[in-house]
Amino acid sequence: MRLFLDPKPILFNFIISSRLLPTRSDPLNLLNSLRLPSSHYSTNSTSKSPSPPPMAAIPKPSITTVDNEEGIARRFWIKFRKESIFAMYTPFVVCLASGNLKLDSFRHFIAQDVHFLRAFAQAYELAEECADDDDAKLGICQLRKSVLEELKMHDSFVKEWGFDLSKESSLNSATVKYRDFLLATASGKIEGVKGPGKLATPFEKTKVAAYTLGAMTPCMRLYAFLGKELQALLHPSESTHPYKKWIDNYSSEGFQGSALQTEDLLDKLSVSLTGEELDIIEKLYYQAMKLEIEFFCAQLLDQYTIVPLTKGHDPAADRLVIFSDFDLTCTVVDSSAILAEIAIITAPKFDQNQPENQIIRMSSADLRNTWGVLSKQYTEEYEQCIENILPSEKVEEFDYEGLCKALEQLSDFEKRANSRVIESGVLKGLNLDDIKRAGERLILQDGCASFFQNIVKNESLIADVHILSYCWCGDLIRSAFSSGGLHVLNVHANEFAFKESISNGEIVKNVESPIDKLKAFLNILENCSNDRKNLTVYIGDSVGDLLCLLNADVGIVIGSSSSLKRVGSQFGVSFVPLFRFLVKKQKEYVEGSSSRWKGLSGTLYTVSSWAEIHAFILGW
Repeated sequence: MRLFLDPKPILFNFIISSRLLPTRSDPLNLLNSLRLPSSHYSTNSTSKSPSPPPMAAIPKPSITTVDNEEGIARRFWIKFRKESIFAMYTPFVVCLASGNLKLDSFRHFIAQDVHFLRAFAQAYELAEECADDDDAKLGICQLRKSVLEELKMHDSFVKEWGFDLSKESSLNSATVKYRDFLLATASGKIEGVKGPGKLATPFEKTKVAAYTLGAMTPCMRLYAFLGKELQALLHPSESTHPYKKWIDNYSSEGFQGSALQTEDLLDKLSVSLTGEELDIIEKLYYQAMKLEIEFFCAQLLDQYTIVPLTKGHDPAADRLVIFSDFDLTCTVVDSSAILAEIAIITAPKFDQNQPENQIIRMSSADLRNTWGVLSKQYTEEYEQCIENILPSEKVEEFDYEGLCKALEQLSDFEKRANSRVIESGVLKGLNLDDIKRAGERLILQDGCASFFQNIVKNESLIADVHILSYCWCGDLIRSAFSSGGLHVLNVHANEFAFKESISNGEIVKNVESPIDKLKAFLNILENCSNDRKNLTVYIGDSVGDLLCLLNADVGIVIGSSSSLKRVGSQFGVSFVPLFRFLVKKQKEYVEGSSSRWKGLSGTLYTVSSWAEIHAFILGW
């Protein structure tokens, strides 16, 4: 039974507010009205005891949707932030961050970057000519000078390492593609946009300057982002990192300031533009972000790399087995909140005679009150159970056996809670069609569906995908994924018992607890044919996922569950940011050594989004 957003209850704040229960002819219209864009939600909350707001247990909305005073540069960066993650997880950047990037690869990268920076300086010059405002002209001129200084830094790399750039004169296709896109934009040659012509008005020329900044800003912000991320991985006293000078430059206050100045200029040049013209800038921004990723992906690498996880996958010998939790791992809200909402809004409004051939249901008022009692009891007992299973002192070493015994107590609690729900009768009378329609409208975390789609559609992968969930109704899960074309996922969850498509209040108990999840996990692997070597990945967000996370070769924790980390830490589990670990693993890799992942190591890897999972496992 998982009614709650860890560790506080999600259910009643989500469904009980009178604002959420208007009288409607179609109860599913209410669910549809809650379907907001995925950008409204975040998995990065650090609150230890989140208390959901009355309107739907929705975390803080992103700036893109609620703050119209934010400049477009900031809004676009947030909107396309996942592209920056894909750039960071490229093999080239991981090797660069680790310090074991081969010198020939760095030399080739610098040579390609020199060609691109020359185009960047030329684009700034063209933008300066188009700008109609003296302050904008001055700002663009300063930025062009910063690029020329950056080129001087590249010259210092050449001298320091003894590079001969004449041997690196040829451009790769990704550099050519990005350079041509940038210069075409700066010249006013934009797809679907009429060029300004020789007699262009000042306003038309200013638009070209804004378009040009729209194509340049993401490059500046991305390098500033990467510089900061890589700088954070360097030990303060570390001076032996071969590419420290490069990292120091892009994390420096000077470069961070240039990135911010570019964004400010884009905002100012865009103030008077129409919505259609802003859409053009957004498309240019997104195109530039994709070209940046392609630029990093195209860099020559003559060495073993840790990422992506599937790069060495051999369909004849290997099988990738992906396991994932569902509620709040894949979804924005807990499925029990949806099921409860359906029950309340479809229940009779008051005690009344009901047809003899139908399952007798509570009134909506009684149902609401009963849910309230169940919720309060669950919350109090859950918190007390967590306190009871924790050792008095944090253990020194990873104690898997101790953790298993502790979670057996939690499993007993979860089963008792489920029995109370069944005995209460609150699940009686739900219509299967309503449940399926609710599943179709259930919002998944941003990037979740596309990740699974890329897994199942990848013909070069031999991969199985399994969803392990406490959800009371597997039909809800299947409907949520099938609406996105994912019909092949294997769902392992509890099921409602139905009589002629109407639930009779019983639950077919398949997966009720952490122990049940682990048994299902192990049974699935045991039933896999032994013709291939399995590489297992488990993705989860709660205490109930801990045992599966630890048994998988790669256990990935998404979000910021305080109780998961608290329980795990007390039993010696280490939680390491995934990117940081990959850089460390790349740094420690010795040619010819094994880099195999192994379960029950006591280490779990944390991520803040599905973009990180996608980038790590599949790459760009």
